Amino acid sequence: MSRMRKGCTAVILMASVFFLATGAWAGSGQLMMATTTSTDNTGLLDDLIPEFIKDTGIEMKWVATGTGKALKLGQNCDVDVLMVHAPPAEKKYVENGFGVDRREIMYNDFVVIGPPSDPAGIKGKSVNNALRAVKDKKAVFVSRGDNSGTNKKEKLLWKAAAILLPEKESWYVQTGQGMLATINVAAERGGYTMTDRGTYIKYEANLKGSLPLKILVEGDEILLNQYSVITVNPGNCKNTKADLAGKFADWITGPRAQKKIGDFRLMGKQLFTPNAR
Repeated sequence: MSRMRKGCTAVILMASVFFLATGAWAGSGQLMMATTTSTDNTGLLDDLIPEFIKDTGIEMKWVATGTGKALKLGQNCDVDVLMVHAPPAEKKYVENGFGVDRREIMYNDFVVIGPPSDPAGIKGKSVNNALRAVKDKKAVFVSRGDNSGTNKKEKLLWKAAAILLPEKESWYVQTGQGMLATINVAAERGGYTMTDRGTYIKYEANLKGSLPLKILVEGDEILLNQYSVITVNPGNCKNTKADLAGKFADWITGPRAQKKIGDFRLMGKQLFTPNAR
């Protein structure tokens, strides 16, 4: 299921990439970007992209999906530029010749959220001890299970806690959906999940602060969530608009966009911290 708009267009990619894979947008003369659901769900791109269009005259459309699928879209030459948040996968993508000019843009952090009753007693624990408690109590844990940047980080956390990914356990639920949908499933099941803080603030804003899930674990260094921009390699994709992608990379790492990222707030809370380099 998707939605498409002219101008600053957001396309939510849920189950397929039909429009891209069939070339429905080929020859549009517009810069195409694949990005993560968090940059779209939070409203950040709705805030940034009209300013990019105004400053550069370059029209942009984007697809919001998990980082794994976004990287695949770049590899398959379906988009021109990526905005993603899985540094190890990004670096491998560039090393394999699919992307060039990877630049860091901004960061926030991941948090583990759950019901205020906290059935596994994880509040205030380190993330390693929290996951061990979830496993020991067999408490419901809801995962995106979609190879997104968030899902990649979650898998890393289980590994860091010396726990095999519990994907066959009945208490471990995989949605295959985006972050807001996954949070809603966790709320319905009275379970835990991991989310980026920006999407959690959007969830909080949507519910006007009346939340069935609260932040219970935060602050560990491993929970850092770094976002980057990558130009699709014109050596791999001869028709990619690398010049326009480069202009977008220059713009989003420039002072005006960086200030807008830092100023972007919901409920008075900052969602992302700019750190272009």
